[in-house]
Amino acid sequence: MPTVLVIFGWRLFFYSNEGSEPIHIHAEKGDMECKFWLLVDQVEIKEAFAYNMTTAATRELKKIIYQHFDLIVDSWNNYFKK
Repeated sequence: MPTVLVIFGWRLFFYSNEGSEPIHIHAEKGDMECKFWLLVDQVEIKEAFAYNMTTAATRELKKIIYQHFDLIVDSWNNYFKK
């Protein structure tokens, strides 16, 4: 489980066996967890699933993902050698 970023209590990561899926990021903080697809061409994100996420937490995490969009994409591509 490569960790891409730890910020404001959030751990953003992906699973090492998910290289056949489109680019996405998992995140967890306390008992909250979620997964977002990264639509690279549109510089957009789309929620894949969420567990115990509050509206405020979702908003905070989306902001973090957008601020670190390139880092996440580069980390994915470097790890999966795309």
